[in-house]
Amino acid sequence: MSATLQPPLSTPAVRGWLAASLITAVTVVLLLLIFFSTAASTVAIWDRSETFAHGFLIFPISIWLIWRRRDALAQLSYQPDWRGLGLLLLLSAGWLFAHSGGVLVGEQLMLVAMIPAAVWTLLGLRVVSAMAFPLGFLLLAVPMGEALIPHMMTFTANFTVKALQLTGIPVYQEGTFFTIPSGEWSVVEGCSGLRYLIASFTLGVLYAYLTYRSLTRRIIFSLAAIVVPVLANGMRAYMIVMIADLSDMKLALGVDHLIYGWVWFGVVMLAMFWIGGYWRQDQDEAAPVPRTGIIAVVGVAKLLLTALLALLVVLTGPAYAAWLAAHSAAPTPVQIASPAAANGWVAETAPFTDWQPHYVGPDGQHAAYYSKNGQHVMLYLAYYRTQRQDSELITSQNYMIMQKHPRWSNIGEAVLDPALGMTPAQVIQTRLRAPDQKLLVLRWDQLDGRDLTNDYLAKLLLARDKVLGKRDDGTAIVIATPYTDDLEAAKLVLRAFIHDMRDSIATSLGEAAQR
Repeated sequence: MSATLQPPLSTPAVRGWLAASLITAVTVVLLLLIFFSTAASTVAIWDRSETFAHGFLIFPISIWLIWRRRDALAQLSYQPDWRGLGLLLLLSAGWLFAHSGGVLVGEQLMLVAMIPAAVWTLLGLRVVSAMAFPLGFLLLAVPMGEALIPHMMTFTANFTVKALQLTGIPVYQEGTFFTIPSGEWSVVEGCSGLRYLIASFTLGVLYAYLTYRSLTRRIIFSLAAIVVPVLANGMRAYMIVMIADLSDMKLALGVDHLIYGWVWFGVVMLAMFWIGGYWRQDQDEAAPVPRTGIIAVVGVAKLLLTALLALLVVLTGPAYAAWLAAHSAAPTPVQIASPAAANGWVAETAPFTDWQPHYVGPDGQHAAYYSKNGQHVMLYLAYYRTQRQDSELITSQNYMIMQKHPRWSNIGEAVLDPALGMTPAQVIQTRLRAPDQKLLVLRWDQLDGRDLTNDYLAKLLLARDKVLGKRDDGTAIVIATPYTDDLEAAKLVLRAFIHDMRDSIATSLGEAAQR
């Protein structure tokens, strides 16, 4: 296929494009400087996390993708489009909400999304549409996806257990832990497959863009880059367990475990690209981009004015955030008294377990122990008055037990209804196991008297309150009781405790809020 040659650009058009490109590049750099803390946090995560280290390559690849289309882009007329200012304002407001709610990944997403919005504002819709993939590819620089880890851990554990059963190996499973005759295994965060998924999707969408012309083929291959690594990770886990079992636990452990995993991932990716190559279209010459008539040269003054307006618009979010920070109340310690024992429950002085949940930076926290009819319950309260960095109710740093704890293991979590018509309507159930004890844990959060288990909704409400200048007090409520094999009996104990002690807990928290 032969391309239709375009007549050369006039000298004023070339100079105009150079000026527009320079002003756009400077605007993007200034945008990153305005949100320097957000940009720096992104780079810091790239630096410390192997999962997101690919972020260092995303911007250079995006620039290269734009550069390789420079001749086609030069055939388009550019024109500032002030409709983009509205999108920039929305993204700045989104950044403000994410910042106020302490959602770092939200801040980072809003910042990266501002880059194509700024290009649209300065160069117009036709130009930004022609750059759609390179600019959209920038979103993969945002270190996101960790919310998938628990679900991927569960899938990998279930896949491995089912494969072992089909192989004829007896398996006993508790959540992400399972036991076979030759030993015990668990699927931890590093085995979830998130690294494979992110690497596969990043390479997959880039391969699809460079190899195919058809949007349908690009979408299909990109979807395959999601499904294949998830299934491959399940196979990887199964093969590692089988290799260890067949070698009397001598192989596929320690460093071997990691080496086999990455070798397997490399084989899977090569196979996926090899199969995808049968339908490649990159050898077909791309259709030329028709020039949009005579390319009008936009004055530098208009471009500079548009860039200035764009920067002023995005400054609204950080400026309001700075104003809120200057007018927020100083954090003060909170004293929480033990809720008074009620309805037959008796306060105990000696703890029945060495476990406690891990909450970072609460303004006040308190653990109390109660018993009734030989049943024991621990109550833990963590109160956050003025939420700020490293002192937030909703954060990944707050957990029931850390991964690879030397004594305790998390063997399963679920959201459930304690009982019909009961408050809270939902709780998060966690089962913990130690060599000498099992605990059933129920927890929920309380914001402005509202019970919540949805972290996303809680973050949204916290951000709303902070943006409106209201107090953003929040409390984590955790109760736990020991159990042996009868999990339902333990649930009944905790339901009874919630029913009997809820008013007393509310009184204690209300008094703490007034102090």
